[in-house]
Amino acid sequence: MMKKVIIIFLAILGFSCSGDFKDVVDFTVVENPNLSEASVVGQPNSSSIWLAGLERQTAIVYNEVLVLSELGSDNYVNTQTFFNQFLDGLEMQATDPDMRDTQRAIQRLRELAVFGKNNVGPGDPNYTAATEADYNFFEGVSYLVSAMYFSALPQEPLGVPISSQQHYQNAIAAFDAAIAINAKPEYHLAKARANYYLGNKTEAVAAANAAIGLGSDFLRAIAYDASNGPGNTFEAALYQRATFDDLQPNPALDFLDPKYSFLSTDLDAPVNYFKAEEAYLILAEAALSDDNLADAQANLTSLLSVIGTREVRNIDDSIEARIEVDPGSRPDNSAVVVNGRSGLVLDRQAGNVDVPSVSGTSLTAADIGAMADDDAGLAILYRTRQEVFIAEGLRFVDMGVKLIIDENEILLNENINDGDPGTMPVIPSFIAAVVGDLDAISYDAAAGTASTAIDLNALIAANKSAAEVVPFE
Repeated sequence: MMKKVIIIFLAILGFSCSGDFKDVVDFTVVENPNLSEASVVGQPNSSSIWLAGLERQTAIVYNEVLVLSELGSDNYVNTQTFFNQFLDGLEMQATDPDMRDTQRAIQRLRELAVFGKNNVGPGDPNYTAATEADYNFFEGVSYLVSAMYFSALPQEPLGVPISSQQHYQNAIAAFDAAIAINAKPEYHLAKARANYYLGNKTEAVAAANAAIGLGSDFLRAIAYDASNGPGNTFEAALYQRATFDDLQPNPALDFLDPKYSFLSTDLDAPVNYFKAEEAYLILAEAALSDDNLADAQANLTSLLSVIGTREVRNIDDSIEARIEVDPGSRPDNSAVVVNGRSGLVLDRQAGNVDVPSVSGTSLTAADIGAMADDDAGLAILYRTRQEVFIAEGLRFVDMGVKLIIDENEILLNENINDGDPGTMPVIPSFIAAVVGDLDAISYDAAAGTASTAIDLNALIAANKSAAEVVPFE
C-alpha cells in the first residue's frame, strides 16, 4: 500500500521517470503543428534526421556510462567529489541520480531506435538500407549496454526486468538484422562483444574474424559537439578540469592519460566505442583458452601493428599537477618506476607530452614472445585490455561488476520490488574483498618508485573460474 501511495504522489508531482518513455516518440499532446507526428513520420529525409538523433542519444548514453564505469574500475580514482561520490568505492544506491540518468539514457536510445525502425524509416520515401541497418545497430547497442552494465533491466516501458544474458541475446539478434541489410565491421564486432561476454567462444571468434575481415583497423566513433552539445563529459573530467585534479589514473596507466583532450571550440574529442583492437584481443583470449599460444601471440602481434597506426596527440598537459590538493602525493615524472616497470609515467612539467587518443599499450613484441600459456599470460592479456580500453568503459565490465536499477523504476514499475534481480549490485567476491585497495597506491618520491596495492589483472586471472569474469574459462 505504501508503494502505491508513493507512486501516486510521484505521479502528481510529475516525476515519472524510467518506466514511461512516451515523451520520446508520442506526439499526441503536441500543439505546435511543426512538432506533430505528421511533421516527422512520412516526411522526405526524416529517417536520416532521426538517425542523427540516435547518434546524439548514443553520445548521451556514453556520457553517463563512462563516468560511472571508469570510476568504478581501478582505472581512475576520484580525488575530489565533482563527479559521482559513490562508485569509486563500488557503493551503489538506488537513490543515486546517476543510476537514474544512466538507465533513462539507455532506455531512451532503445525507444528512439525502435520507433525509427518501425515508424520513421518506413514512412520516408528516401529511406535507405544503410539507415535501416543503423536503426537495427543502435537498437542492438541499447541492449548491449543494458547487458554490460546491469544484471537486469526492463526492455519495454514498465516491463518485467530481463537478465543481462537475455539482453545480450537480443543485442545479437539486432546486430544480425543490421548485418543482413548492410554488413559493417562494427556490426560484427558488436556481435562479437555480446557473444564474448556470454562466453560463446565459437560465435565470438567467428564474429571477430568477420569484423577484421571487413576492416583490419576500423573505428566507429561517437562525435561530440562542444558548441551545441552534447560535449564529451569525460574529456571535461580528464582535461578541461585538470586544475581541479578530479580524476587521477592508476599510475601504471599514467602514460595513457588523458585519452580525451581539447580539439577545438566546436568539436570535443570523440569516443571510439567499437574498434578493431577488440577483435584481436577476443581472438587472442580464445586462443589462450584453447591452449593455442602461437595463435594468441599472432593476434597480439597484429594488435600491436594496429595500435602502431593510431593517432598519438602531442598536448600541453602541464596544468595537470598530480595533484593539487596534496602536491607530491602521486607519481609525476618519467623517472618513476611503477610496479617494477619503467616508462609508464609522463613528465608533464617538462613540455608537451605524447598521449594515444585511440589506443595505447605497454605491451611489447618481447612481452609477446615471452608470454606463457598460464595465468601470468592471461594477466598480461587483461592488462593489455585495460590499457587499450582505458576511458572507454570496458574495464568495469571485465571486472564483472553490475549497476543497479534506480529507485524511481522500482517505485513506479509494479514488476519490480526491492531485492529483485537488478536491484542489488553484482560484485564478484574476490573484488568485494579488495574494494578498499582498488585505487590504493604507495609512492616514494625520493626513491622514484610507486606501486599499486593490488594487481587486479593477476587477481582476475587467478579467479578465472568465477562466473562473472574471463568469459571463455
